Amino acid sequence: MVGTSDMMRLRRGVDELVTIDQTRGGHGELERRALTGAEEALAMQTRAASQRVRLRLFAVAADYTGTAAWSALDARQFDRTQSYLEKSLYLAGMAQDPVALFDVWNMYAIYARQKLDFHQAVDAANAAQVTAICRRDPMFSSLAHARAAIGHSHLGARQAALRAVGYAHEALEKADTAQPRPSWMGFYGHAELSAMTAIVRDRIGDPAGAEAASHQALSHIPKDFRRNRALATTQLALGQLHQRDVDQACATAERVFALMAGDPLPGRMRSLLGDFYRDLISLAPKAPIAREWGDRYRSEWSRA
Repeated sequence: MVGTSDMMRLRRGVDELVTIDQTRGGHGELERRALTGAEEALAMQTRAASQRVRLRLFAVAADYTGTAAWSALDARQFDRTQSYLEKSLYLAGMAQDPVALFDVWNMYAIYARQKLDFHQAVDAANAAQVTAICRRDPMFSSLAHARAAIGHSHLGARQAALRAVGYAHEALEKADTAQPRPSWMGFYGHAELSAMTAIVRDRIGDPAGAEAASHQALSHIPKDFRRNRALATTQLALGQLHQRDVDQACATAERVFALMAGDPLPGRMRSLLGDFYRDLISLAPKAPIAREWGDRYRSEWSRA
């Protein structure tokens, strides 16, 4: 029979993987450990005695599988991401767990954006918005609105994007930050919303607003959220570049490599840096600093 200590151990395992992700980002070992945890939780179904325990095991298996999906997504391994998301969605449904269901739709929104399917990104964000947890906790509602805003901004829907950002800020102001939430939700708050707002502002043609939002994000993102700080720093560099401040943008982007020193850059981060490099070459093709930065970028890429 599955006991409380078994459930606590499984939950601690999820929390440990979330901490690793926050520091390093998605990678193969994290993905493998997450899948092992999911397999263990599902294997315990044969020992479970009550329906309540069975549902909890499905929920924790969904969390582990979602962690594997996130790791694959952060590494831009899209085929595996799709497979894990489908399984996690099934497990969340079996668990009848609205938080796990929200987590899957939240990742689907990011996955669709990475695959440049921005209509699907908005649809996934909307699906997250109608989960039961969003009706109970405005923190989750805020995140869903922010995901929708990013999707709208990529579609060129300026007013829809700004409206969704406004909803995200309004909902976050209503959230009780002291309320217990799953560890994977620990990344989200005013700092992360500022980082997401920077993406929206840059996409709708407001690079000055994007730069300001990025500075606000970086002033509050915790130091141990190394990957998130590096992504926000890259977004800051993009905002500066799109204002034609080439030297400052390159200096800012250079800080990303120092932030992630000691670990390969996750695929999602390399892709964003690739966007910076393409825009850099487009705006300043003959600038010596552009060539120097490109050499550094290719060197870091080869380490991945």
